[in-house]
Order: sequence, then structure tokens, then C-alpha cells
Amino acid sequence: MGILNKLDNRVEQFESGNIIITSADKLLNWSRLSSMWQMFFGLACCAIEMMATSASHYDLDRFGIIPRPSPRHVDIILISGTVTLKMATRIKRLWDQMPEPKYCLSMGSCANCGGPYWEHGYNVLKGVDRIIPVDVYVPGCPPRPEALLEGLIKLQERIREQSLAKKQA
Repeated sequence: MGILNKLDNRVEQFESGNIIITSADKLLNWSRLSSMWQMFFGLACCAIEMMATSASHYDLDRFGIIPRPSPRHVDIILISGTVTLKMATRIKRLWDQMPEPKYCLSMGSCANCGGPYWEHGYNVLKGVDRIIPVDVYVPGCPPRPEALLEGLIKLQERIREQSLAKKQA
């Protein structure tokens, strides 16, 4: 019964309990947001907070977020830390290898806007959004695990509202 309430409040149940009526968009979005496979791309101190979020105290597994090592199997890439120009080409290559639909979460001041290193460094990219589209930004230097969890929940809310027709067009 809990799954039916999560799908949509407009889901109709029949007496036998074997038939559920909902839209394909709602069902696919629910399954997509309930089983996001992530690829970590930790570049600096924010990666330690990202690893702490996956540890037993915060436990990302309870949200259905499973780490995967290959870009061909993931839905979401978490960029955390200072993105240098050298690493930007690698991030772009990994992003291109990910299957659609794919999402990006930028974590920390350095990944979001270059952080304190951008102004005085010749090799720092001013935000990962210069090379790949970012869906959710998590601010902080470094952001706490609670902030990352909130960012992932915001991403799940965005996925819940998506329409397959709009995504393909």
C-alpha cells in the first residue's frame, strides 16, 4: 500500500487489488527516482563528505542510491571538489558515456563556481556547469552530508515531475 501512495494520489485501486491504473510517466519516474545509480567523481575535500554520506551513519542505500564504477551503468554523476581544466575533459568524456536520462549534482563551492582557487589559479574551471549541465547545486565548503542528502532529495523531486515526452523532445 505504501508504494501505491508514493506513485500518485490519483492511483485507482480495484477490489481485487491486482489492477493499478496510473500513467506511464508516473510509474517510470517513480522507478527511476527510487533506484538511482550514482558515479562518484571526488576531486578534493568535498569527496570526504560525499563518502561519509554513503557510510553507515547517513546510508544512501535507503534512498535507493547505489554506487556503480562504470559510467555506462549510472543515472547520476556527483561532482565534488575543484575541477581543473585537465580533469574537465575527463568529466566530459564520462558524461558522454552515460546513458539517457542522466543527471548531474554539483557539490561544494569549488565544483559550483571555482571556489577560492578560481581567482588566483590559471588551471581551475569556474564551475562544472561550463562543460556539462548541472541539475542540482549543493553549496558549502565542504557541504555537510545532510546538505548532500537534501540535494539528492531535490533531484528526486525533479525526476518525479518529469515527462518522458518533454525529455525526448
